[in-house]
Amino acid sequence: MQRFVKVLFFALIVKPVVFVILGLNIRHREKLPTKGPAVIAANHNSHLDTLVIMSLYSLSHIHRIRPVAASDYFMKSRFIAWFATSCIGIIPFDRSGSAGQRELFNPLHDALDKGDILILFPEGSRGKPEELGRLKKGLYYLLKERIDTPVAPIHLEGLGNALPRGEALLVPFTCSITIGDPIITLDSSRQLNSELEVFFRTHQDEE
Repeated sequence: MQRFVKVLFFALIVKPVVFVILGLNIRHREKLPTKGPAVIAANHNSHLDTLVIMSLYSLSHIHRIRPVAASDYFMKSRFIAWFATSCIGIIPFDRSGSAGQRELFNPLHDALDKGDILILFPEGSRGKPEELGRLKKGLYYLLKERIDTPVAPIHLEGLGNALPRGEALLVPFTCSITIGDPIITLDSSRQLNSELEVFFRTHQDEE
């Protein structure tokens, strides 16, 4: 039932909004990971970020795409929790600091073990429109024991203007998404974040 709800939501609402109302310029779509386990690491300026990335996938694969999202925000009420888990399929992530590292990452490892593709935002939360925030170390801690799991960097441009943080009204604004080559070697969190930051800033400067 949950899979059906998710497919229906993306077929009837998300894809028409993204591709008809919003408008999207996609670069290097062929680099988008199509099989898991894999992780997508993207910059984060808007609630639209997750939906736009997921809209790139066919409806037959959408159940395998699992965004990692803050439990304190998306699980704070019964309706929001149902919507986030049933329509989007998030994996709730406790960022309060009360959970141990193993407890924190176990649901993510379980999803990767099943062949899912996770969407993570290394900044941790949405920043100011079209500005890159400081990248955190969580992605490295997740993957340091999964050296064969590729990380696909994705740069999103314009979504912070189409639906800025704190706003509820969508503004039609042509946006772009650039998919980079997978990052596989993870020697340290500094190395991983450095590669991601170079990718994000390079494509930010190209706009």
